[in-house]
Amino acid sequence: MATVLTGGTVVNATGSSRAEVRIEDEKIASIGVNLCRGADQQIDVTGCYLFPGGIDPHTHFDLSVGVTVTADNFESGTRAAAVGGTTTVIDFATQNKGETLAQAIANWHAKADGKSFIDYGFHIAISDLNQSVLDELPSIVEECGVTSVKLYMAYKGVLQVDDGALLRTLQTANELGVLVCVHAENGDVIDVLVKEAKALGHRAPKYHALTRPVAAEREAIHRAISLAEIAGAPVWKSTARPARNISCSTLRVTRLTISAPQNS
Repeated sequence: MATVLTGGTVVNATGSSRAEVRIEDEKIASIGVNLCRGADQQIDVTGCYLFPGGIDPHTHFDLSVGVTVTADNFESGTRAAAVGGTTTVIDFATQNKGETLAQAIANWHAKADGKSFIDYGFHIAISDLNQSVLDELPSIVEECGVTSVKLYMAYKGVLQVDDGALLRTLQTANELGVLVCVHAENGDVIDVLVKEAKALGHRAPKYHALTRPVAAEREAIHRAISLAEIAGAPVWKSTARPARNISCSTLRVTRLTISAPQNS
């Protein structure tokens, strides 16, 4: 028995049209007209638009960042995603200090299994790079299906890696055909600004932004691009700020992708 959605307007990459959607074994089997058969369940969706499920490639569920944990876990976050039409998320399985990458993946499966309302996959976020971690990366790609790596240039003492770790990861990832994503802010500068603000008693929410000026992000973006150029590797930068300060000459020598998530 299948489920058939009738009366709706199907929207896809080629346009929109009135059509029925037949679903079998949780997959779209066909789109067209007169698709109902025998014992099929028919759902009237007249007046509704039917979109392909959205994919959110940048979520942080149940992530500890040292002094706090992100607000949503896999249950609450994916429930909200489903209501909004997102049917797949790609979260960041984040390595704790001293862990292997396989342990990080296992930790994130434990956070998600049995709790997620939608499909999910993982990037791997490296916070403690050494040669054994680099040597492990090929097996993470081949056995776990992870094809993207995240490194943080901020969150000093918790997630931040140094330039050497970023360069070595870019080099290794490029050999494997893996995309490197970066959180590009100058963590050392931000650490100084945060300490100065606290010393002055500036603890209101606005100081979170004021201690993370655009210049700290701009500098880190240029540094990440330069390291990617040296490694001959592509890099993906997530930012909620305009990218207009990145020079055209820099972009000509680097494969750079910029996205704008809710956070990075």
